[in-house]
Amino acid sequence: MPLTADEAFQRYQQELPRIEEAAEATKKHLIHCTTRKGINCEVTARAKEVSSFKTKIYRKRYTDPWKQITDKAGLRVVVPHRGLLDPVLEAIKGCLDIVRVEDARKDPGYVDHLRYPRLHVQAIMVGGLADPDGVPYECEIQLRTEAVDLWSRMSHRLLYKPGVEPPADVSRSLYRLIALVELFDLEVERGVEALTQHPDLAHGNRLLSMAEQRYRTFTDHPYSRDLSRDTIDVLSQTIDDDTTYGEQLLEFTEVFRERIERAYADYGPTSAHFLKHGRYLLASQPESLIIFERLHRARFRLKSAWQKSELPETMLSDMAQIWGTGL
Repeated sequence: MPLTADEAFQRYQQELPRIEEAAEATKKHLIHCTTRKGINCEVTARAKEVSSFKTKIYRKRYTDPWKQITDKAGLRVVVPHRGLLDPVLEAIKGCLDIVRVEDARKDPGYVDHLRYPRLHVQAIMVGGLADPDGVPYECEIQLRTEAVDLWSRMSHRLLYKPGVEPPADVSRSLYRLIALVELFDLEVERGVEALTQHPDLAHGNRLLSMAEQRYRTFTDHPYSRDLSRDTIDVLSQTIDDDTTYGEQLLEFTEVFRERIERAYADYGPTSAHFLKHGRYLLASQPESLIIFERLHRARFRLKSAWQKSELPETMLSDMAQIWGTGL
């Protein structure tokens, strides 16, 4: 028998901690899956606010609100440009049990409308958690580019004020921005492709991209891209084939995940060591993962390349100390 609106609301409040737990576990699972595929993306997760759950019941006039509200948990996967939407969609299909896919990019009427194409996936969350009826918890996953995500968040604040209909010219101007969003996405995609083909930049860019993808599974702390470029120039001299190195780095970070987590906790940007002494700067950088891997597997080659560079030798010795190896 369907729950009433009040019963569904009460159940949601009781189940919210479990839903949040499942959403966070699913987020970590997606980050792991997309990292293994080498896909650069940002994954966020949240459970629906209690007030939003109540409001949706009232607004939609559901007859069976507990079952009909399928976005009790929502995840968002944001990629740099639209060329990565299909790869990340396939990655999601490969690592989650899919209920349905809503892909408005395939709609016949999409081409002559100024609206961004909806790309959502309804999926079973990981962890095996289920509601009191034994039904596994689901989540709604939104797939967007960075440009579309910016437009969507901005337009939602302006166009969807409760009880207020925005002026037609305001709505139209916001939807016209979709054309600029599409152009922006195309130019970003073109620029990324050009950089990957540039003979002088491709090697270092690929290495930094690999490192950053893995680094984001440990922390989302900001880092210095200038320092990364200087360091990657040196590290690239110790790696012969970056087409196979990605899998090698992934294997290393999985085998030594707990050790790396302790290293970041003890020496990373929020650690007492860093805040007190200002040392261990590279432990706050994504290329630290490559340094740890090279210290583990090719430390003499790394030392030789470092000594020929203009980087301070103390930077490398600090990292060797963190990893617990001699130079």
